[in-house]
Amino acid sequence: MPRRYLLALDQGTTGTTCLLFDLDLRVVGRAYQEVRCAFPQPGWVSQDPEELWASSQVAMRGALRHAGVEASEVAALGLTNQRETTILWDRANGRPIHDAVVWQCRRSAGIVREWTGRGLTERIQKSTGLVPDAYFSASKIRWILDQVPGAEERARRGELAFGTVDCWILWKLTGGRVHATEASNAARTMLYDIHARTWDQGLLDEFRIPPALLPRVLPTTAEFGVLDAEILGAEIPILGMAGDQQAALFGQCCFEPGDVKNTYGTGCFLVMNTGEEAVASTNRLLTTIAWDLDGEVHYALEGSVFSAGSAIQWLRDGLGLIRTAAETEELARRLTDNDGVYLVPAFSGLGAPYWDPHARAALVGMTRDTRPEHLARAALEASAYQTRDVVEAMITDSGRRVGGLRVDGGMVANDFLMQFQADLLGAPVLRPAMSESTALGAATLAGLKANLFDRARLAELHRIEHTFHPALPAQSREALYAGWKDAVARALSPSPA
Repeated sequence: MPRRYLLALDQGTTGTTCLLFDLDLRVVGRAYQEVRCAFPQPGWVSQDPEELWASSQVAMRGALRHAGVEASEVAALGLTNQRETTILWDRANGRPIHDAVVWQCRRSAGIVREWTGRGLTERIQKSTGLVPDAYFSASKIRWILDQVPGAEERARRGELAFGTVDCWILWKLTGGRVHATEASNAARTMLYDIHARTWDQGLLDEFRIPPALLPRVLPTTAEFGVLDAEILGAEIPILGMAGDQQAALFGQCCFEPGDVKNTYGTGCFLVMNTGEEAVASTNRLLTTIAWDLDGEVHYALEGSVFSAGSAIQWLRDGLGLIRTAAETEELARRLTDNDGVYLVPAFSGLGAPYWDPHARAALVGMTRDTRPEHLARAALEASAYQTRDVVEAMITDSGRRVGGLRVDGGMVANDFLMQFQADLLGAPVLRPAMSESTALGAATLAGLKANLFDRARLAELHRIEHTFHPALPAQSREALYAGWKDAVARALSPSPA
């Protein structure tokens, strides 16, 4: 059969999505499988690696079945993933030796404090572009090695493998034949020198992490291997792989320096393409690799917000105030303003630009008149406030104004949030016709490697569904933002680490 489709597998924190695209990048098949997170202690977040893989299989089969397409008709597979989440497994039998330690998890914060206490902060930032934090993979690896009896010795003997979720899923897709990651994911481990583009042996020594654990690092577009025919009934070349936020940047056609996108998912992730220059941040943003297209490397500035959609999940699952996320828009619109109520959703600390792992969530400004509507509005507005925090830092670091913000992710369907974001930034917010930019990026990276189209064709196919223009007076905008900054000050720990 002619190969006329692209398969995109997007393994995220709350679920796995698989989209099947035709060669005009129209979605012809889709499937979604929710995955669970466990919270064994306050600030700890775990997942079952085998469930991540099982959900991936279900989603891939579901997307093909939905489209009525055979695997033999798929030209290439692209993979994208939740980043930083850390898995160690036995090379001989492929079994994980511990639950996955999820990117949000704070259990290894003490390890990072010990490293920064030894004066390693500047060394880490210079090599990896990252702010030392438990968010990244390095301290999670060290924690697992410390907790699982015999793990460090087994790692040194080469019996164990480490991977972020892309690497784990690739291992499974190829039947255990390929242990590899790619540049944008490697750049999130706090072990990878983003300038030399190699694992940093000095940091591995400082952290006591055996190099034998580590995967090969390939370009973002590469021949990663082939999907084992037993999984879907036919082999499929795996030609593109990227961390979720870098995939979304590519999917939004942010090909030029200065292009900016924000993804509203479990967390919120603002990324600016800085081209061939790795811009060093003075405002606690991250300098990272956007992609490596067969040696053409673009860098990015990124601000990572830990809690966005997860705050809405808390309203639903923790408080029982809503049944679906969509209800928050109606609740928020019942109010003419926020009545001074702010939610700082620091359920797992605060990310950029604060980097305070010990901050805790705060609900500020409540009175006896505070109702569920206020909580819904405050949870939505929190994503917009946190995004502005990052935008302000990014403007200072890059010297570039944000002329328009391209947005994607599940929350962008909420018109209230998108309009409030435009109002708060004083800049247009551009919502694409295809909001699942992460999966789209994975598909287009694979298609690019397969020579099915070029970047000019991708730009032609990119469509903006709606532009939200700012309508709030500047004085009102600044008053609201000042209230947010006051609320954050109340949530920060006395001595952020």
